Amino acid sequence: MTDVNGTRTTPTSSGPVLKVAFFGPFGTFTEQAVRSQADLGAGELLAYRTVPDVLDAVASGEADYGVVPIENSIEGTVNFTQDALSFDYELLIQREIVLNIEHCLLALPGTKLSDVTTVLSIPVAAAQCHRYLRENLPDAEVRAANSTADAARTVSSEKMIGAAAIAPCNAASLYGLEVLASNIQDHSGNQTRFVVVGREGVPTPTGHDVTGIVVYQRADEPGSLISILQEFAARRVNITNLLSRPTKDGGLGDYCFVMYLDGHIADELV
Repeated sequence: MTDVNGTRTTPTSSGPVLKVAFFGPFGTFTEQAVRSQADLGAGELLAYRTVPDVLDAVASGEADYGVVPIENSIEGTVNFTQDALSFDYELLIQREIVLNIEHCLLALPGTKLSDVTTVLSIPVAAAQCHRYLRENLPDAEVRAANSTADAARTVSSEKMIGAAAIAPCNAASLYGLEVLASNIQDHSGNQTRFVVVGREGVPTPTGHDVTGIVVYQRADEPGSLISILQEFAARRVNITNLLSRPTKDGGLGDYCFVMYLDGHIADELV
């Protein structure tokens, strides 16, 4: 294992090997998503500290594919991922991976829950555990980390007495921590959707496909959105998700729409 932006693992198969970048470090839910796919998990895994770093690695050719979180069943869209894919990179989503999420509270060995004064995690994970934190650690300071596993690694490497990390349970053994509490997410059906992105190649239709598009309005006027939606309704194309996002290069109120549609990009109606 050697340093990349994060770290890398040795591939488990011989012959041509896929290089797969993911939102790390090792121990994140994104790594779990990668390893849930036989072809990706057998490749050379490259861990990066941020989502843009993952996408940069794919865009530059350093990695063949990248895996990043894009939606959570509790907190909704991961906006920094969605915006990066919509505006900053010409990458194609190849497939999606849905993973059940179980958050655990990890701390140095010997730590009691009553000892915890600081909680580290990525903000979206902390938000998914808001109720637990409010009821069990109401006075604890919540600090932001780059990822769940980064929070666990920081608590371990800095030997942070009185600190705990919200992270996957398997990060405990990886970073020499103990599990103070498990299943601390607010909802038991917590799931995260990850996307696998590549530089080129439209994936083969599966019959259960979803296509994402970005739609810009010609003019901001009453009825502009409904006129767009009517075009899809007239063709019986189902919209599974509709997001309104700032265009980034306009002023306040300058928005576009990100839409996810049932169907493959090769389908005539889509």
